[in-house]
This record gives sequence, structure tokens and C-alpha cells, in this order.
Amino acid sequence: MLGRHLLGYLPVQLAQVLVGFGGVAVFTRIMPAEMYGQYAIAIATLSLTHIVTFTWLEAAVARFHARAEQRGRLRDHLATAYGLYLVIAVVAGALLVLGVHILPIDPRLQAALSFAIISLLLRALLQIGMETHRASGNVSRYSALEASYLMVGFLVGIGVVLTTDLGAAGVFVGTAVAALAMLVFDLPVMLRRAARGRRHPARAASFMRYGAPLSMSLIFEHLLSVGDRFLIAAMISQGAVGMYAAGYGLADRLLDVIFIWFGAAVWPLTIKAFEKDGTAAAQAMAGRAAGLMGLICFPAAAGLALVATPLTTLIIGESVRAEAAAILPWIALSGLMKGMMTYYFHEAFTLTRKTGVMAATMAVSAGINLGLNLAFIPLFGIAGAAMATVIAYALALVACAVLGRRHFVLPLPWTDWVKAGAATAIMAAAVFALPGAGTAWLDLTLKAGTGGLVYVISAYCLDIAGCRTWLRDARLLFRPAGA
Repeated sequence: MLGRHLLGYLPVQLAQVLVGFGGVAVFTRIMPAEMYGQYAIAIATLSLTHIVTFTWLEAAVARFHARAEQRGRLRDHLATAYGLYLVIAVVAGALLVLGVHILPIDPRLQAALSFAIISLLLRALLQIGMETHRASGNVSRYSALEASYLMVGFLVGIGVVLTTDLGAAGVFVGTAVAALAMLVFDLPVMLRRAARGRRHPARAASFMRYGAPLSMSLIFEHLLSVGDRFLIAAMISQGAVGMYAAGYGLADRLLDVIFIWFGAAVWPLTIKAFEKDGTAAAQAMAGRAAGLMGLICFPAAAGLALVATPLTTLIIGESVRAEAAAILPWIALSGLMKGMMTYYFHEAFTLTRKTGVMAATMAVSAGINLGLNLAFIPLFGIAGAAMATVIAYALALVACAVLGRRHFVLPLPWTDWVKAGAATAIMAAAVFALPGAGTAWLDLTLKAGTGGLVYVISAYCLDIAGCRTWLRDARLLFRPAGA
């Protein structure tokens, strides 16, 4: 089942990779450094605002779906969710629009934030349906909608940036149009499912008790990821933010795509196992996923660091390329730790609904990151921000792993993780031994191809996370009927 779910979510992750890499490659070339810095600030603000306003509701929709379905209360569950959305959208939307137009900010950044608010409200409405499809195991519908949203938003955004003078705001025009298009297909279906459902205050309160601490945790976690951009803008310049965001986005985005893939596939299965079959079943599901995370994510992070120079040369525009290659290895390491923490060790808190403990842990980590940034940025520039992020994530990862075991003991597949680390080291040694290829294209192709081949052979020989069995099962999936 886990393998089928991972394959089912693959189209979304491919779209995420195209949009993630394509966004950096295209937008750093069609936007000057300062404009790209405005885009990065708007993205960071949008993400933080989404977490504050809607993420708690989306998390509750996903977490309580299995229970509502088992008890025959799915209509009430959805009606409550859409009722809460309407209240938040009206109140938060009005406050956000007022705030953007009152604050003394650059007019072009103001325009970007205005369109970002519209995109946020439409995306949050779409997300209730998306979380429902994911929680119910309707992988094909989720994948089709999400992949279409990503690609339509990306392409429309490029078109608007190139054909108008909206600048960074054009990107958010694209995402708003994409969300609206997907809602045309999905919202009528979801409203029919919620029809005749009752909005229960007790259910809404349960959503808030679970989701509010989770949102607080994600706020602090988000500040760990993007808070340094505001400090860089204040202490250096918006152009420096563009350089930092380009390198950060390139490394962090790819790893985030991989971890989101695991989260999308594994989290609903783990919840169902926990609600229906108990702790042991949930632990077994989580343990299998953790072994696969090591198999795929360890070499992905190391590979990004190994090809930092040719990758940034080819993908990132010249105006923001100067510092991107230098910080990319740091961000690859912090992205690996962030992914393991968010998509594995946080499960101990979310399964047992101890999200308040998780929020407190991330608050302390965000405070440490703030202090380190204030100390490191004046000394090392944007490289100092990357160093601070690595240290803060390392401390947060250890804290979550230790504290989480008090509530839910997640398996630690040390054997598979050590094997994956050994195979990654062999891969790194092979890449380091390669001579320079002369051009960025050849250098990237040679390093990526050699590293990938060496890792696959090493992983197969070590049978990391039972990959030999996975390969055999994959061959059976593609074998013609009757063969």
C-alpha cells in the first residue's frame, strides 16, 4: 500500500520539481536582484500568513477525517470546516488588505502582497478539498488537481511577469488564477459532500484545540526557514535577500518536495493505522517510511552539495548567482534536518495531539536562530544566515526526537540510516575523484550521473530499506497481464 501511494503522488512531486527549479531558473533571469528580493519577501510573508490564518484548519481537516468517516459524521466534519473558513476569510482578508495599504512599504512590494492575499484566500479554500482527498485516499484526484494547480500557476505567472509591468506581483496573479481554475472543478464536488451537514461548535473547538498549537509550531518553524530574509533585508539589502533566496530556494525546494511526497503518502496511512489498529500498526508504517526517507533523502542532500557550483551556474540568473553556490551546501544540510524533523519526528506530537509541546520546542529553536542570525550576519554576511539555520535545525531536530518519545515512540531504523550514510559517502568519494569537465553542463551531467549510478549500485548491494524487494515489486506492477 505504501508503495502504491508513493507512486500515486509522484506526478505532484514531478510538478513540484519543475516549478521549484523552473521558478528559480526563470524568475532569477527575468527579474533583477531587487525585484527577486521583493518576490522572496512576499513569498515568505504569504507563507507565514497562511500558517497563521488557515493552516490550523487544514491540519484539523486532515487529522480528524478518518474518525469522522468511521463515525458517519463526514458531512458535519466538512460543513464545520467550510463554515470556519468563511469566518476566517472575511475577517483575516479584511485585516490583511487594510494592513498592506496602511503600512509604509515600497509600492511594488505592496502590489505583490495585495495579489498574494487574493491567492492565499483562494488557495486556502481549495486546500480543504485537497486535504479531504488526501485523507480519504483519493490519490488520483488529489494528484491531478495539485499538479494542475502548480503548472497552471507557474505558466500563467511567467506570462504575466513577461507581458505586464506588475513585476513580482505577476507570480501571485498566476497562483490566484490557478487556484480559481481548480476550484471550478473541485468546489462543487466538496460542497455536495458537505450538504446537509451541521456545523457543530464542539467540533470547531476540537479543530482549534488541535490545530492552533500546530500552527504556532509551524509559525516558529517557518521563521527558522525564512525569518533570516527579513533580517538580511534590514541589515544588508533587498538585493542580498535575492541572492540568499535563490540559493536557499534551489536546495531547500528540492528536498522539501521529496519530504512532502513522503508526508502526503505516509501521513494519511499512519493516521488510519493509528485510529483503526492502534499504536503498533502506526509504528510499523512510520518505521517503513523512515527507512525509505534515509534511502532517498540522504543522497539527495549530499548530491545537491556536491554539484552546487555547476547547478547554480546553469539555473540561477547572474544577478543573484554570486553567493548562491557558497550557501547551497549549508542549506542542503539544514533542509535534510528540517525534513526529518517535520515529516517524521513531528508525527509523535501530531498523532497524540500533543501539538502544544511541539509549538514550545519550535519557539525556543526560532529564538536561538534569531540570536545566531543577529550575531552571524554582521560577521559573515548571508553565509552567516545559512550557518545559523544549520545550527538551529540541528538543535531542533534533537529536541523533537527526544521529547517526542515521551508521547509516541517512533522507530529509529538505525541500520538503514547507517547503510544510507555509507552509500552516500561512497557516492561522494566517487564524485570528488572526478576531474573537471570544462563546462557547467558537462560537469553537472558527469557528477550527477556518476554519483547517481554509484549510489544506486551501493544501495542495491546493501539492500537499504529493502530496496531489492521494492524493485522486484515495481517490475511486477509494469508486467503485462498474463505475462
